[in-house]
Amino acid sequence: MNLVPANRKIPVTVITGYLGSGKTTLLNHILKEQHGRKVAVIVNEFGEVGIDGQLIEQGGDEQLIEFNNGCLCCTVRGDLIETITKLRERNAELDVILIETTGLADPAPVASTFFVSNEIRDTTRLDSFVTVVDVINLEKNLEQSVEAQEQVAFADIVLVNKIDLASEEAVARVERKVRSLNPLAKIHRSTQGVVDLALILDSNAFQLDAKLQVDPEFLGDHEHEHDPAIASFVLRESRPIDMNRFMSWMTPLLQEHGDRVLRTKGVFNAHSFNERVVFQSVRMLTTMSRFNAWEADETRKSEYVVIGRNLDQAAFAAGFAKCVAV
Repeated sequence: MNLVPANRKIPVTVITGYLGSGKTTLLNHILKEQHGRKVAVIVNEFGEVGIDGQLIEQGGDEQLIEFNNGCLCCTVRGDLIETITKLRERNAELDVILIETTGLADPAPVASTFFVSNEIRDTTRLDSFVTVVDVINLEKNLEQSVEAQEQVAFADIVLVNKIDLASEEAVARVERKVRSLNPLAKIHRSTQGVVDLALILDSNAFQLDAKLQVDPEFLGDHEHEHDPAIASFVLRESRPIDMNRFMSWMTPLLQEHGDRVLRTKGVFNAHSFNERVVFQSVRMLTTMSRFNAWEADETRKSEYVVIGRNLDQAAFAAGFAKCVAV
């Protein structure tokens, strides 16, 4: 294992991408392949519950820190500065810091933090912004979200993900769209976030001069306001959930309201399962899988985060309550 000299700046890779693009999947791929390196992972979520933190597969060399009390580009930039400072003081042998932003983050304020803050400017090096895009939903996301546009335009590296779900023609069309928004970014393809790590880590792809040419006000104060119509809420249940009932409720709901239900993600205490069951949706596309087993002394519970535009939380809560196993 190569240890990092105390005076070396720690490279920081920021993983961005719109809701459901595959950021956590990429992060897990990186952690699986980062054998022998000391990694710190900072995860920021739009919802109040850290579902992504539960789904990150940790080994012995990772440190996981979660921010669920705001967006890194807005309210918790001070927390980010403090956290990175403490990480550096606590572990001088840290090899890399990975930051997964919320799917609704504006990348520019996150990046500028590394240059306007004396506390972290001298000890870290912003290596790259890796933006993950969902090849199925990118065009629609770009039409409906300023944040999705900003994430692609600001990227140093764009990972066109989920290519197994699209035709070659569709993938090429998405790549042309990315190139029209960002002529300078390197573009790579992936399935399930699998990519050669040499293409995205320690790439030294972030160049401040280039960013300043695109946005001369990059290092100034950024006012980022999220779309007030987009909100998140969490549904909780301690009793086991009947996943057949859940799917019978959720499938038609997403088919009817998929354009407004942007992203859902949950870890379920599923009836008759000894493992956690993970359900995720991105608009109308859904996946469900088993995750790690519940410990014998662990309190089992279901936590389901919903992010969308002008959603009726009470109606969701009522529907979720009907999914309890009897």
